[in-house]
Amino acid sequence: MTTPTQWRRAGLVATWLMAGLISPAMGQVSDVQKPVVRIGSKKFTESIILGEMLAHLARDAGADVEHARELGGTTLVFNALESDGIDIYPEYTGTLIAEVLREDSIRNDDELQAALAKRGLAIGGRLGFNNTYAIGLKEETTEKLGLTKISDLADAKHARLKLGFSEEFMNRGDGWPGLARQYRLPQQPKVLDHDLAYRGIESGSIQATDLYSTDAEARYYKLRLLEDDRGYFPQYHCVLLYRLDFAQRLPRVLESMRRMEGQINNIEMIEMNAQAKIDRVHESRVAADYLRTKLGVEARLDPKLNQSRWRQAVGNLWLTTRQHLFLVAVSLAAAIMLSVPLGIWAYKYPPLAQAILGVVGIIQTIPSMAVLVFMIPLLGLGPWSAIVALFLYSLLPIVRGTLTGLREIPGHLKESAIVLGLPARARLWMVELPMASRSILSGIKTAAVINVGTATIGALIGAGGYGQPILTGIRLNDLSLILQGAIPAAVLALMVQAGFDLLEPLLVPRGLRLAAGKE
Repeated sequence: MTTPTQWRRAGLVATWLMAGLISPAMGQVSDVQKPVVRIGSKKFTESIILGEMLAHLARDAGADVEHARELGGTTLVFNALESDGIDIYPEYTGTLIAEVLREDSIRNDDELQAALAKRGLAIGGRLGFNNTYAIGLKEETTEKLGLTKISDLADAKHARLKLGFSEEFMNRGDGWPGLARQYRLPQQPKVLDHDLAYRGIESGSIQATDLYSTDAEARYYKLRLLEDDRGYFPQYHCVLLYRLDFAQRLPRVLESMRRMEGQINNIEMIEMNAQAKIDRVHESRVAADYLRTKLGVEARLDPKLNQSRWRQAVGNLWLTTRQHLFLVAVSLAAAIMLSVPLGIWAYKYPPLAQAILGVVGIIQTIPSMAVLVFMIPLLGLGPWSAIVALFLYSLLPIVRGTLTGLREIPGHLKESAIVLGLPARARLWMVELPMASRSILSGIKTAAVINVGTATIGALIGAGGYGQPILTGIRLNDLSLILQGAIPAAVLALMVQAGFDLLEPLLVPRGLRLAAGKE
C-alpha cells in the first residue's frame, strides 16, 4: 500500500536529486569580479561564427562571456534580446526592416535606429558584407530548364518544379509569400529545415531552395543563384544589434566588439562559413583565426578543442546527459505533484472533470516552439523555460491516468470502505489511490517517455541536453553528431520505461499486479 507520505517523499527526493546532483550548473563557479556579457546567435553557422567573434572580443576587453549558441530563428533570438535574456547578437538590416519591424514601415537607417530605440535597442555600423536571400538550383538544372532569373519560375511549364524552403522563409514578411505575389509564382513549396534542404537538393527530392548569398554550400553543391530581377529582396547588411542598457553598462566591452565593423567582406564570410561547415573547423577557432589575422587579437581557445574527437564526444555525452536528465526529472517531478491532485479533484467533483481535462488538453496542443517563445520573457533563456514547457506537456497523461484509475475502481469496493466507516480522506489514501496506482503510474510513465523526446527542443533556447548535438549535426550535415544525441535519447527513453517497471512492485499493490498477470 502506498501512503501519502511515500508519494510526497518520492516527488521531493526526485526534485532534490535532480536539482542538486545533475544540475547542468553543478561545479561551476562564477567569477563575480568580471562583468558578464550574454551573446546570442541563431542556429546557422554564420551567426555562430560571428557570435564567437563577439565572445573573443569581449574577453579581450576583460569580460566573462555566456554565448547562447544555435538559439533558433529570428523571432526567438530577437525576443530574447528584447526581454533581457541576452545583451547582443548579429542581425541583418533586411531582416529587421522587412520582418521584425515590418509594421513600422521603415525606409532608412535613421528610422530603423529610432524604431529600435523605442524598444531599448540599437544597432552599430555594418560589418561589411551583405548576406541577402537568394533562390538556388543545381547548375545542371538551370541549364536544362533555361532558368537564369526568378521571374523565369513564373512560366507555366515550371509550375511543377519541386521547391523546398526553410520554415522561417515560408513565414517571413520578406520570404515566400511576398516573393510569390511579386513574381506570380505558381509552385507549392515543401517546408524543410534550412540545412536539410541542401541534402534535398543533392538527392534530387527538391530542385530549388532558399539560401543566403554567403552560404558556403552554394559553392560546395555547385548551386546557381537566380537573379532577383524585380529587386524583391532588400539589402541584408550584417550589424550588431544590442541593448541600450548594455551600451551604458559596459561601453568598453561594446567598443571592443564594434572593432568588427567594416572588417568582413562577402568573400571572407563565405570562406569562414566553408571552414566551419565543409572543413569541420570549430566556429570558435575560425573566429579566433580571423581576428588574429585581421585585427591582431590573440583569442584564448577552450582547451577541449585540442582534444581528440573521441574525448570530446565522451565529455559532451556526460554533459548533455546531465542536462537532459535535469530537464526531464525536474519537470516530471513538478508535474506529478500537480497532476495527481488535479486528477483527484476531477474525480471527487465530476462537474470539474471536463474543465480540468479541457485545460490540460488544450495545453498539450500548443506547439512547443510557441510555448518556448512565450516563456523566454518570463524566465529567460536556459533550462527553466524548457522545464516549464515540459511540465505543461506532462500534465495531460498524468491527470488522465489518475482520473481513469479512480473511476475504474469497482463500486462494491467503494461501498465496502464506506460500510467499514472509513472517512473520505482515509478512503482516498487507503483504498482508492492504491487501487488506481497502476493507472496513475502508467500516466507518469507515458509523460516521462514523452518528456525524454520533447526535451531535445530545449537546445533551441540554450537549455542543452541531447538536442544540442542533434541540432549541430543537422547544421553541419554530420551524422555522427546527430547520433550522439539521437541514440542516447532513445536509450534513455528505454531506461526510463524499464525504471518505472521496476518501481511498479513498490507502488502497486500485489493483488492488482496478480490480477493484471504481472506476477
